[in-house]
Amino acid sequence: MELTAAKKVVVFDYGFGNVRSAERALARAGAEVEITGDYDRAMNADGLLVPGVGAFAACMQGLRDARGDWIVGRRLSGGRPVMGICVGMQILFAHGIEHGVETEGLDEWPGTVGPLKADVVPHMGWNTVEAADGSRLFAGLDADARYYFVHSYAAHDWELEVGNPHIAAPKVSWATHGAPFVAAVENGPLWATQFHPEKSGDAGAQLLSNWIETL
Repeated sequence: MELTAAKKVVVFDYGFGNVRSAERALARAGAEVEITGDYDRAMNADGLLVPGVGAFAACMQGLRDARGDWIVGRRLSGGRPVMGICVGMQILFAHGIEHGVETEGLDEWPGTVGPLKADVVPHMGWNTVEAADGSRLFAGLDADARYYFVHSYAAHDWELEVGNPHIAAPKVSWATHGAPFVAAVENGPLWATQFHPEKSGDAGAQLLSNWIETL
């Protein structure tokens, strides 16, 4: 019986994100993982994971300095899978507003990331997610599974409209902290989570395995 080669995933290293935690979690989920900011390696991997921590504006500047904006755009234009985590998800939206300052994102999705609408900020700890119907990302996971969040900002609205009946509508999953916010998106080759699957124990490992199986 012929063994299937492990999928190659690059954790994009642009100075923002706990790349070692992501590397370990992806390896646990069965991927062959490399941490690199190299353009060609990031372009040629089966999957690209874009982590992110800290401020929206700083992450965007770091990503641009590393040509990550080009890499993400080029991969998606060719249908090559990309997954963003935490601020790596937020920068996929058109804009981010922090402390009254608006910064342009990658604009893969319309909408603005803004402060959480909650009395207690940051949102730090474990929370459930209301998975979208038919989600592949959350396949096999119980509705009461909990995921680890650390953030003060989020997208509270989903604005992308798909008018073409031949194009599958994105699957958007939600969580609530004070008010509902976008917790995860599956949109063709572009998937993302606001929470940290690499810090979410067995549930996070299953979720990453689900992503890897699609590569």
